[in-house]
Amino acid sequence: MTRVDFFFNVPNKAAHVASLSSRAVQRGRRLMVLASTQQAAEQLGSFLWSSPPTGFLPHCHATHPRAAETPVIIDWRHEPLPHDDILINLDSQYPPFFSRFRRLIEIVGLEEEDRAAARERYRFYRDRGYELRTFDASGAALMKGGSDERSTSR
Repeated sequence: MTRVDFFFNVPNKAAHVASLSSRAVQRGRRLMVLASTQQAAEQLGSFLWSSPPTGFLPHCHATHPRAAETPVIIDWRHEPLPHDDILINLDSQYPPFFSRFRRLIEIVGLEEEDRAAARERYRFYRDRGYELRTFDASGAALMKGGSDERSTSR
């Protein structure tokens, strides 16, 4: 069953996606990042070209000819996906195909509208019996594994 992780109090979603993606790729994992719109996907793609400043995070859209061998896929259209390891959701709705992934990561910003939508998604996953974990990205405490995020399992 898909494990669902919520990262909340995230001040910069693009930077958080870059950080999570970089760590996952270093561990040999593959990610799909679901943006809410084409513009949001393109902005995230532009951000990833320059983050980290001294490195490179390979990424492309789901329809790109090299998508099958690219570790980070950014899309907004719910296209057929080349892999099903980790899904990062940046949309306000739950992704209808999330259960095919081993792990779903929900990124929640500081805005009340974003937090309200995240609470709805949290209830959706909880009511269906998914394992839920929450991480406070505000840096208030240390989580196991050396991260600067606080974790709580639900």
